[in-house]
Amino acid sequence: MTEPNAISVVVRKALEDYFTRLDGEKASGVYSMVLKSVERPMLEIVMEKTNGKQTLAAEILGINRNTLRRKLSDYDLL
Repeated sequence: MTEPNAISVVVRKALEDYFTRLDGEKASGVYSMVLKSVERPMLEIVMEKTNGKQTLAAEILGINRNTLRRKLSDYDLL
């Protein structure tokens, strides 16, 4: 059972609202939109919680440090 405040519940609600607001218009690029919407704040918070320590942040995120640096660069977070 999913907790009411779980991230997946929040994402699900946001997507339901998104499709409702489309009001019959065709959706496109939803996958990329969701990833970008989630990825930036995730990176910001993890970097904040690790005091900018990229090696630790990469470990917490479960990604390679070089991948983390690329993503931080992509979002102008370096």
